[in-house]
This record gives sequence, C-alpha cells and structure tokens, in this order.
Amino acid sequence: MIVCFSGTGNSLAVAKELAALARDTVWPLGEPLSSPPAIAPGENIVWVMPCHSWGMPKWVAKALKTLPIAGAEQSDHFLVMTCGDDIGLAHLQWRNAIKRRGWKPVGTYSVAMPNTYILLPGFDVDAPEIANHKLQEMPSRVTKIWHGIKCRARVDDVVRGAVPWIKTRLVYPLFMRFLTSPKPFHFTDACIGCGLCARVCPLKNISMQQNHPHWGKDCTLCLGCYHACPTHAVAYGHATDHKAQKQTVNISR
Repeated sequence: MIVCFSGTGNSLAVAKELAALARDTVWPLGEPLSSPPAIAPGENIVWVMPCHSWGMPKWVAKALKTLPIAGAEQSDHFLVMTCGDDIGLAHLQWRNAIKRRGWKPVGTYSVAMPNTYILLPGFDVDAPEIANHKLQEMPSRVTKIWHGIKCRARVDDVVRGAVPWIKTRLVYPLFMRFLTSPKPFHFTDACIGCGLCARVCPLKNISMQQNHPHWGKDCTLCLGCYHACPTHAVAYGHATDHKAQKQTVNISR
C-alpha cells in the first residue's frame, strides 16, 4: 500500500507513478485523518511525502504518532520523499518515527521534483528548463526505487546535501516553530472565488466565505493553495511579492 501526503502535487505524482508500477493503490493522507485499509500479511507500506525544511511536514510528523494501521507491525516500511534538491537527515527522522510505533523501517529514497518553497529571500521556483528536467527524470527514478522496494533493499538512497545535520537538527525545528504560521495568508483583488485553493488543501484548512478563501489554524504550509491558484491571487504577507508559481502537476485527489 502507498500512503501519500501531498500539498502541491509533486508527491502525488510520484505516488501515482509508483502505484502504476506496483499495481497498487494510493491512500491519501490528510484531514479528516482516517485509517487506511488493513494490511495483508507481507504487504509493504510505502510512505510518500514532501520534504519541508529538511524534515517531515509538521502535520505528517504529528499524524505518524497516532495513525492506526492494522497489520502495520508485520509490514516492511519504505519512505519516498520528494524534494527540490536534498533532504538533509529527514530520512532518519522518519526512521525514528516509524521505530517509535514499533514498526520496521527498511529503505528510504529521495526524488527531485520542481521546487515549491518560495517564502524566504533567495527561494523561488525552478527555472522552466530545470523543472522540466526534473519531471522528465522522475519516471526513471521511480522505476529504480520500485526495484529497490521489490527487493526490500535496506538502503538510504537519498541526497543529503551539504551540512545535513545543521539543516535537520537545527534549521528544521526553528522553521517549524517560527515560520509555519498561516496568519499571513490572504487573497488579493485577483481572486475570482473559484475555490480551487480550498479543494486542494490536504488538511481542509481553507473555507470559502463570501466567495473568498479564509485560512484556519491547521496549516502545514505546503503552499498547495498558492501554487494552485489560477490567477496568482493567494499571497503570504509580502513574502510572495514578485515570486512565481510552479508548473502545474496533477493535484486531483
């Protein structure tokens, strides 16, 4: 079974590619939190998710502590994490979370996908040629990952990047504590009231009021709403001023 959390659609695209190879199903992880079907004996569980500031998305890290999956203790667990470039030590964070549940982590993998984080100075979406290259390389990368999962390979086939300890152990907790508030989200005059931002939110944190979006408190800052908006009307304070949106990836759920 493939358990997938996706905000902007990158992880969902990878999960669907993997599901096609494995002839498996994708179980979407989000709100309302519900239990996946019971796992058959010997069935693998593959967790697909994006990397947020060199760690697991805040909401996923919390959900992993309580999500009930019948039979999960008898399964091999694998991680496939999408990222713009590297994941630091996020794979070790996931391994520890799985172990704390009494489950068995086996292999971890990273997949480069178009960059989506744009809220800090110096961060923006990839140039079109870079984004296209990542999307073209994704199917072959996922095929390689599938072969590793089939063999139950005990590997960490991930790109850690430079100073991974600093990124995951120092930057990640500070980022999650101080830079994930939904309060700066607002809509601009370009909003047409289509409601797409609310529909793509995996946490159902956006409600449409008087034909415009309003953000609640349960945000993991996936930026799915920002990148999905057809009129570029979703803003985050002034951090999104002069920032671009990534190329569309299938975000249907």
